[in-house]
Amino acid sequence: MAILEFNDVTFTYPADPDAPKDTPAPRPVLNHLNLQIEKGSFVAVLGHNGSGKSTLIQHLNGLIKASSGALYYNGENIYKDKYDMKKLRSKVGLVFQYPEHQLFEIDVLTDVCFGPKNQGFSEEEAKEKAKKALGLVGLDESYYSQSPFELSGGQKRRVAIAGVLAMEPEVLILDEPTAGLDPRGRDEILDQIARLHTERKMTIILVSHSMEDVARYAGRLIVMNHGQKVFDGTPREVFRHYKELEAIGLAAPQVTYLVHDLKEKGLDIDSDITTVAEAKEAILALWDKKRKRQV
Repeated sequence: MAILEFNDVTFTYPADPDAPKDTPAPRPVLNHLNLQIEKGSFVAVLGHNGSGKSTLIQHLNGLIKASSGALYYNGENIYKDKYDMKKLRSKVGLVFQYPEHQLFEIDVLTDVCFGPKNQGFSEEEAKEKAKKALGLVGLDESYYSQSPFELSGGQKRRVAIAGVLAMEPEVLILDEPTAGLDPRGRDEILDQIARLHTERKMTIILVSHSMEDVARYAGRLIVMNHGQKVFDGTPREVFRHYKELEAIGLAAPQVTYLVHDLKEKGLDIDSDITTVAEAKEAILALWDKKRKRQV
């Protein structure tokens, strides 16, 4: 069942009224896009800068309105008259890149309470939702009274994500949630997101430049280029086209190149491997097979 659906969506930024008369008309950032996001899925959106991926996710909770076409949430056109956009934005939560820049309250708990309060919940109800959300991102009560500005980069990122989770969304959209984090902080954030998907059956939409991360966590990859969807499938299906990805400014995980090199050298290894764990298992199996032949 599709929880979100683009139906022939085109979006073009308005022309600059002060631009010279011979300035070319703006190009569509999204160009007749048709796309469905299934409920409970973990989807990664990929593309080089200017491909349309950030514009795509900002359509999902109505921050940007399509120039033409329709966008459906749970089968309902969000562009129809009197559609409740406030409710949509509580159900389709968007965490921007560097979300810690959105932190502004005196302490962590107060900051995470902001969303539920804005939804109309009482002080006590907002606190309960905030505590629950902080627990989901691995922050216990020892963090409640701390200033968000004194936390580490990874902890700030968790507080910002908790601020969206406190509104109890059905869909969580994250735009480069690990940008600027060290490897440990990156893994902690992505593991928490994966846990939300597994345990809460939450629909996750992740924008990322890390091919290793999307291969490890996402079940479906959508590759954007010039406002259009050019690849759509599992990591294995998409990364088979690593040469085509290179042509549009992307790449496959490093392990993809490794297994192709091994394949070309005559080793019987699956060239569709996309993660280090899969490569390790396959190489050990080959080694074990060779060892048994020598005995």
